[in-house]
Amino acid sequence: MALAKVEEFTSTDTWLADVAKALSHPARIRILKILTDIDSCMVGNIVDQLPLAQATVSQHLKELKRVGLIKGEIDGPKVCYCINNQTLQKAKRELDKLFSQVCNC
Repeated sequence: MALAKVEEFTSTDTWLADVAKALSHPARIRILKILTDIDSCMVGNIVDQLPLAQATVSQHLKELKRVGLIKGEIDGPKVCYCINNQTLQKAKRELDKLFSQVCNC
């Protein structure tokens, strides 16, 4: 079995691939849009706007938080999520750089 040889890639390329993987589900894209429309949001509010169970939404939130695209803060018994603008801007810069290198668009 072949090894991935992740160490052969730059840390930026590895990070960007991880972000792209986190963005590869339509529910996660929708969650980012929901959080962009409002400043912060409790899990229940996000669940109300998606055709998914609370446990499924929580798993998607966990993945977005893992790569740093969102932040979650405990507010009593609930978790309040918001966009991590710094990481999102970094991802945008790196994706823009990638697309400008691989196509003439």
